[in-house]
Amino acid sequence: MKISKAIYLFFIPGLILYSIFFLFPTVSALYYSFTDWDGISADFNYVGFANYERAVTGDSIFMKSVGNNLEFMIFVAIFQTLVALIFAIILVKNTKVNYYLRALFFFPTILSSVSVAFIWAFVYDPNLGILNQLLNLLGIGFLTQNWLGNGDIAIYSLAFTQVWFHAGQMLIIFVAGLHAIPNDLYEAAKMEGASKWQLFRKITWPLLAPSATIVIAYTTIQSFQAFDLIFALTGGGPNYSTEIISTYIYTVAFRNYDFGYASGISVIFMCIIALITYIQFKVLRSNRVSY
Repeated sequence: MKISKAIYLFFIPGLILYSIFFLFPTVSALYYSFTDWDGISADFNYVGFANYERAVTGDSIFMKSVGNNLEFMIFVAIFQTLVALIFAIILVKNTKVNYYLRALFFFPTILSSVSVAFIWAFVYDPNLGILNQLLNLLGIGFLTQNWLGNGDIAIYSLAFTQVWFHAGQMLIIFVAGLHAIPNDLYEAAKMEGASKWQLFRKITWPLLAPSATIVIAYTTIQSFQAFDLIFALTGGGPNYSTEIISTYIYTVAFRNYDFGYASGISVIFMCIIALITYIQFKVLRSNRVSY
């Protein structure tokens, strides 16, 4: 069957949008990363790799934001995946109760990040917050904290909020993956006397690997782009303890008016996400093949 060349015209709108909102900004960021542009002036100077050198060797706040981002990402990737997987296994059957529970867990995902930030700012409030009041009510008031004001735990408080925010979304992906596994495999394994743990280890997890790959990769990207949630809750404080790369880029660009340096950090940021995502895909794919 001969395909008309006119069909290629349908690619043009998507290509235009892709160029405007992704390709052009990416190329511009790469270009300005080699300059000292302040974001306002028409004139700027080319500084070569000075911005990259400054980020890697001369900016302790940037390195701290990278460390915070990695801590945040690891916590969220582990616990969000575990929570979503456990609840997906519990709610895998298509019953009315499970439909309602899936919808309930998915509900936070449809909220805006700012709305979630306001909710959890109230939960974490050291004086009137629900969390501290609940701890006092349970007789374990010694555990009460200034959850967002204590630099040692603030990043983990934010990570817990991120897990609450998006675990329901990952749950749906896992449920879809579980439904794709043939029941015949479980029945045959049970006839051979396989335990529940063996069923999970030998059947569920290997065949769920494609879904797990999507969940972990998507969770990683979300963790590095949690700008609005963190900015609304802590703004990167206290003392940069919750500063992540995206919030630091905002500070450098729109508060310090150092767009050239912010562009350099953005390029490094993109490379970090690409590298981590690539490693995750390689590891998960090798584990899937080994089965």
